[in-house]
Amino acid sequence: MTRYIIVDDEAPGRANLRLALQEQPGWQLQAECDSAAAARDALARAPADVVFLDIQMPRESGLELARELGRQPAPPLIIFVTAYNTHAVDAFEVHALDYLLKPIDDRRLAQAIERANAMLGLRQHDAYRAALHGYAAATHTQAMDSFHVRSVGNIEQVRVRDVLWLQAAGNYVELHLAQRTVLHRLPLSRVEQLLRPDEFLRVHRTAIVRRDQVRRLSVVGDGRHEVTLACGAQLAVSARHLQDLKACLGFAGQ
Repeated sequence: MTRYIIVDDEAPGRANLRLALQEQPGWQLQAECDSAAAARDALARAPADVVFLDIQMPRESGLELARELGRQPAPPLIIFVTAYNTHAVDAFEVHALDYLLKPIDDRRLAQAIERANAMLGLRQHDAYRAALHGYAAATHTQAMDSFHVRSVGNIEQVRVRDVLWLQAAGNYVELHLAQRTVLHRLPLSRVEQLLRPDEFLRVHRTAIVRRDQVRRLSVVGDGRHEVTLACGAQLAVSARHLQDLKACLGFAGQ
């Protein structure tokens, strides 16, 4: 039995979600809460496997509650349900399992249920907890040791030390490893804040490289600069980051 709670300050929102979930086999509603404080009390009385959580609520937002839950030894899966699409990046930063927009689409809800069932059924909950705890630790230390990359029913741990360079891909980032590339659901600007500046260097608005991968700086075409990495990758260098790259190579000021 999958136990869940619904957290939404608006009664119609709670009712709509409750009705939509009633037909889900093996899912049991444990509590309905109109605030983050009420949800905290409900979870203290009886832990849940999944929390359907609104983001914009009076006094305390769903994002604040999600961050708090993520620091617990055994956090529940978080599925955000909101009328606003502007918080999607923030939601995935706290490793929400999914992000549903109101009015809830039956197909998207079914996908979220499938992801939750897969995560719980394939015994991936421990990996999910590790991802939450890793993010919580990174927000305090401003550095992290591993990425936790999610797909349906699975979380893969990618060590930061194995990443050779990173490239922006919209609200995602490509993690370039020795043998493959992994797509991670965070923007490059946010990832940069969690990397150690003594290990990584930004060379372009779309690229960050590992410092010990830098091998050569070249002038190409009409005066543009390009850096060559030990792995063979060749990346554009912007004027804004040129001096930092020269310093990395040992000839700053030239």
